[in-house]
Amino acid sequence: MTNLLDPTTPAFIIMLTLMIWSLPWMAIGLWKAARRKDMVWFIVLLLVHTLGILDILYIFIFSKDRPEV
Repeated sequence: MTNLLDPTTPAFIIMLTLMIWSLPWMAIGLWKAARRKDMVWFIVLLLVHTLGILDILYIFIFSKDRPEV
């Protein structure tokens, strides 16, 4: 049985890489949602971890300035 916390296992290296990849995207997405006062998006980005995919979508698509009516 392999130990997943052993830093030499491929599973550990993959997990660490994915965490390092998703952390900056999550931070930027949460920061943008907080500045725009998007409470629902902030909670979703905080609780739903999609390895940065949802965060990237929010940053580049959903957080664009809305046209004023």
